[in-house]
Amino acid sequence: MHRYIYPCPLRWADADAYGHVNNALYLRFMEEARTRMFQEVLPADDAGRRKHAFVVSRAEVEYRVPLEYREAPVDVCVRVAQRKAVSFDLSYEICDGDRLYAKGTTTIVAYNLDTGRPRRLTDRELAFLERYTES
Repeated sequence: MHRYIYPCPLRWADADAYGHVNNALYLRFMEEARTRMFQEVLPADDAGRRKHAFVVSRAEVEYRVPLEYREAPVDVCVRVAQRKAVSFDLSYEICDGDRLYAKGTTTIVAYNLDTGRPRRLTDRELAFLERYTES
């Protein structure tokens, strides 16, 4: 098992009046990492993407220490924590080196946008998730 690591750039507008990255943006950082991670497994065509979409059904963030705005990106590390037939949990660490700014989890549901209903994960998606599954 290995984790997906996304070097997430910080934007000047991410900082609040105290120079800290606003807490609401941690969910955006998690989304950016997840979106880039899943580009490999998503169909290339729009029709395929609609039938093999993913939606977030739950999100949680535990803030550890403030992340001050800076020019250097922060790492968003993603692992698969749990898999089921139609959903999976992703765990995130927003960090650099030994400093952990926040931990998070999202529950992702495999979804068909055309029918408006959950769907089963495909064999290809399950194999992709296996690469990042925690032991």
